[in-house]
This record gives sequence, C-alpha cells and structure tokens, in this order.
Amino acid sequence: MKPRTDSRKKAARVEAPPRPCRFTRDDVFEIDYRDHKTLGRMVTSQGKIQPRKRNSVSAKYQRQLKVAIKRARFLALLPYVGE
Repeated sequence: MKPRTDSRKKAARVEAPPRPCRFTRDDVFEIDYRDHKTLGRMVTSQGKIQPRKRNSVSAKYQRQLKVAIKRARFLALLPYVGE
C-alpha cells in the first residue's frame, strides 16, 4: 500500500510583532479617571473592559486602567452598559 500524501500544505502563520504599550510610549505616570476620552476607547460598545492583548497595554497599566474605569463609572463619567 502506498502512503497517502496530502497535496495541500498548511500555511505558516505569521505573527505580528507586539505593539508597544501606548502609556509607556507617552511616558504616562498614572492613568486618570477623569480622562473619559482615553478610557472610553478601552471599553467595548457593550461596556466591557477590553483585554490587554486587544488594547496593547502592559500589565501595570491594565491594572491602573481597570481602577480608573471603575471610578469613572461610579462618578457617571462612563456608562456601566452600552446602548
């Protein structure tokens, strides 16, 4: 019996290089809860906080981002849920 050969080859997946953290790049010391424009970009349309890989934010700033978003929600600067 002849071994079966697959004529289709698997395509090699090319990974993009990791993007630098935007807060590290801009030398941000601490994320402010009053900056609702920046915080609004880090939240989905449903009101969920986006994950680190999607935001391309380092772990240190993701933790600060989480606290800032929660404070902004409490003070009604950001909505808890989307539309």
